[in-house]
Amino acid sequence: MAHRLRTVQPDFVGSAPLRLVFTAEVSAPPDAVYRALAEDVEGWPGWFTQVTAARPLDAGAGREVRLRGGIAFRETIVAAEPGRRYAYRADESNAPGMHALLEEWLLTPAGTGTRVQWTFAADGSALFRFTMRRARPGMGKSFRDAVRNLGRRLSTATA
Repeated sequence: MAHRLRTVQPDFVGSAPLRLVFTAEVSAPPDAVYRALAEDVEGWPGWFTQVTAARPLDAGAGREVRLRGGIAFRETIVAAEPGRRYAYRADESNAPGMHALLEEWLLTPAGTGTRVQWTFAADGSALFRFTMRRARPGMGKSFRDAVRNLGRRLSTATA
């Protein structure tokens, strides 16, 4: 059953009790990466394999996302800076022990491509924080795989 999470603002990304930060590079330009993140929400399962379903809500002001394992989120977009930054907070989730979540994607030009930095900023019970810290290597691999898949998807779209 979904529960309401604490409402956090974009600055939570720097003050969250749990911060997991991952980076990878993709050969696509920042504007193309941003469009895949922010405008093609329904396309996420095609490149981020942990996402099983995603759809925009409220004329693009929010999202509903489902992950492998049955975890679901109802989110609000809190930052949308084309080609630079995309961030959303979870307002509701069925993730046990989670109290607050904000995810931020920063896009920086890197040669002819983009450096993608994903920050998972969260708060929750002690068990939740412990579990998420232990999950860091797996989350990092999922992120790197997703960025690689996104790069392939974007290069095929422009070919």
